[in-house]
Formats: sequence, structure tokens, C-alpha cells
Amino acid sequence: MSPGWKPVVYLIQPRNFSEVAANYSGIMVDSCAIATDGSFAFSKMPGNTIKGLFQVCVQQPGSRYPTLLLDDNPLNSNYMPVVLQNGGVVEINAESNRFQASFSIQRPSAENAALLQLRDIRHAAFQQHLAGHTEAPDENNLLEHEAALLRFREPMMAFADSTSRFWPALVAVRWVSPEADYERVPEFLIRQCKKWEGQTQDNPWPQQLCAAANPEKLPVQTGSGIPDFPMPMAAGDTTALYALLGERLTIVDIWASWCAPCRRENRDVLVPLYREYKGKGLQIIGYSIDSSRDAWKSAIAKDATGWPHASHLLGDATPFMEALHVTTIPANFIVDNRGKIIAKNLHGEALKAFIVHYYQ
Repeated sequence: MSPGWKPVVYLIQPRNFSEVAANYSGIMVDSCAIATDGSFAFSKMPGNTIKGLFQVCVQQPGSRYPTLLLDDNPLNSNYMPVVLQNGGVVEINAESNRFQASFSIQRPSAENAALLQLRDIRHAAFQQHLAGHTEAPDENNLLEHEAALLRFREPMMAFADSTSRFWPALVAVRWVSPEADYERVPEFLIRQCKKWEGQTQDNPWPQQLCAAANPEKLPVQTGSGIPDFPMPMAAGDTTALYALLGERLTIVDIWASWCAPCRRENRDVLVPLYREYKGKGLQIIGYSIDSSRDAWKSAIAKDATGWPHASHLLGDATPFMEALHVTTIPANFIVDNRGKIIAKNLHGEALKAFIVHYYQ
């Protein structure tokens, strides 16, 4: 125990997939006081639980809820997922002020050993890639923040893809996005559905995972065709998207005049790429979510973009965005001359490197 923590340990049971690692979710199964020597013991378990996922956590004195999860900085998280079953004995040790980081289990089961491995992967990735990007992104660091977030997620996604243990994989899926925002990594969620669907009997959680991974609710995936949508062009006509595709490669760029990272990408990345590779079959199609025609056309002129531009001028509630199931910009889809998506959401140096490599 350290000062500033209640001498109580709580056992929380998530009731479904979406409650794993989710704040103020799940039910408190048991709580017990911590003795002066640091010992404690839970005595209650749900009678119908053969094996299941739980969360052990501690709370600060000001907390009114045992299900409050402190997780903005994983190194200071106050909870740890564990797999428990009736009749089993699990001995854990932890420091209250570094609960998740210091959490250990004596002779852990295969599932709990995998959860401890996942915890180590998560913490190492946080220290390496996300520690300096925990503040809310703004117009000056949005793309850098997204790149750091993806680097943070990638080791956990690799763990989920490779592990043979269902519960640790499920925790990895939730730790990839506790907010359940998989817009930038829909392929990962779909892979996990395909991996676990039908493999665990009498367990509804794989079906819940697959409900979240419904392709109709996620952005169009790499390997699929981008919708051949009628595009209202800046010149006033309407042209089908596929009629605008380049001879070899097309970047469908979704932007707005008021989006500072989009405008920098226009000037610093897309304009130079277009000038260099236009004669080699590269096309760029700009789609704006502006609502002001004047602001849209002024931005096109100021950024000196020479590629085709389209917009419904309806703000972010546009039929094209709905067809793509995309809500966040900047966004892009890189497609071949048949409309097949071969990459998505590459920006800055990553986009430059992709185009250069493609044309080698």
C-alpha cells in the first residue's frame, strides 16, 4: 500500500465485450479490505462462472465508484484483467500506486501468463510511442498524434493476431481502443472476428466481437473496391468516381478548407507528388467536406492543386462519407486503376515513401 489509496481491493466482472477496460462498466462481484500486512482474499464468485474474465482494481479515496478505471497513462492504471474460475486459487501481488505495472501472479495459468505478457507489450509500446502524445490532438499535431497512436496499437494488434488464447486476445482488442473507435484499423477488428467466431462454445462474447466487426458499420477495407460514387465536381458537373481514376494509381483525398493538417498535406505532400508522378499515371481526387463553396474554391486556388475536386458542400454529413463509413479527416484511400483499395490513411513521409516505392 502507498499513501493516497483506499485499503480495499475490488473484483469487477465485465458482462460483455464492450465492458472490458471500459470506465464505469461491469459489476462489482466482491470487495475486501487489505490487512496491515498487505494481504487480502476475495470470497465471492458468481455461481455460474466456470471460467471468465474479471478485473481486479484499487481506488483512490475520492472515488465513489469501484468501476472507475484510470487508464490515460497505462503505467499508472489502477486495474488488471485476470481470468478466474470457480475452485481455483490465484495469488497476486501488486503495488497500489503502480497497480497494473507491478501486478504479478504466482504460477499463472496460460491465460493469465498471456495477459501479463500483453500488459508488458502495452506498457513498452506506450513508453516508446505514445508517452509524448497523451494530450488531445490539435491542428498542429493531429497527423503526428495519429501516427504515434497507430505505432502504439500495432504491437497489441500483433499479439491479438498471434495468440491462441481467447480472453487475452479480447483484452488486446479492447486495449487497442477502449473508446471502441476502430475507424483507422477496421481490418484488425474483422480479422479478430474471423479468428474467434465459432471457436468457443457456450460463450456469447465472440458473437459480440463480431457484431462490433460488422463490415457494414466499418470503413471500407483494404482489398475491397472503393464505391463508384457520383462526384459533384467543382466545375458543376457530376462524374462517377471510377471515370476519374488514374492510369495506374489514384489517391482519393478527403479534406476541408478549414482543416489545417489537410491544407499542409495539400501543399507539402500532394502537390509535389502530383507534379512528379502525374505523367506516370498518378491521379489525385480531392473530396471536401466543406459547406461553403467560396471557402472550398479559395482553398483549391491558394494550395495550387491541379487535380479534380468534388464536394457535396454539406459539411461532414455527406453521402460519400456515409458510403465510406468515415467520420475523421484527414483521410485518404489509395486505389489502383480498377478502384481496388491497396492502402489507406498514409500521410506525410509515409505517403511519399509508398508512392516512390510503388513507382520503382
